[in-house]
Amino acid sequence: MSREVVSDLEMLERLVPPSGRDVVDVGCGGGALVRALTERGARVTGIEISESQLAPALEQDSASGARYLIGRAERLPLDDASVDIVVFMRSLHHVPVADLDGALAQARRVIRPGGAVYVAEPLAEGDFFELTRLVEDEIEVRAAAQAALAEASRAGLDRATTVDYDVRLSIAGLPALRARVLAADPLRADRFDERSAELAAAFERLGEPGERAGERLFLQPMRADVLHVS
Repeated sequence: MSREVVSDLEMLERLVPPSGRDVVDVGCGGGALVRALTERGARVTGIEISESQLAPALEQDSASGARYLIGRAERLPLDDASVDIVVFMRSLHHVPVADLDGALAQARRVIRPGGAVYVAEPLAEGDFFELTRLVEDEIEVRAAAQAALAEASRAGLDRATTVDYDVRLSIAGLPALRARVLAADPLRADRFDERSAELAAAFERLGEPGERAGERLFLQPMRADVLHVS
């Protein structure tokens, strides 16, 4: 079945309009989503687990007015009922499996009445997944994240809306793929380099050729969920 091809940001804006609202991006990485939401009128806090993980976001954000904090999904450094939207953008499956329910409970704790928890997760299917699983096979952790969402009532949340969609990815070459894979977890560097020849062959075989030399295009299946206080 074909899915709508849309960007992660477009889907988020459609399901939980951020303008004028207090938003927290849990696992903000390099801060691209924080900056994009700030440009759209949201008051945004980005959270990462350590100074080193947060450093790229701080380096790239000199004037957006966003706030950045060090913290973990299962122990959010925020007051009760202090934000309108909690966002897990491709980050819930990086939470330790034993802490998934706790992370959703923390999101429930910090949202205000009428607020929402927004979760966008990559699905374990498609060419891009087949490529990246050579570095780290995330079948189990992605399944665990979906299982936690299916049982979100344990955290006091109702899974109100679920939408499957595709994101079009353009990867300029193997160095660009390496940068993308390591952005999620720098500890993947050794594994990537050990399997670089296998990855190069798979990169040429999977996806579709792009317009530029060495470029490959992929469709990444995604699932977006909106959860409200039950």
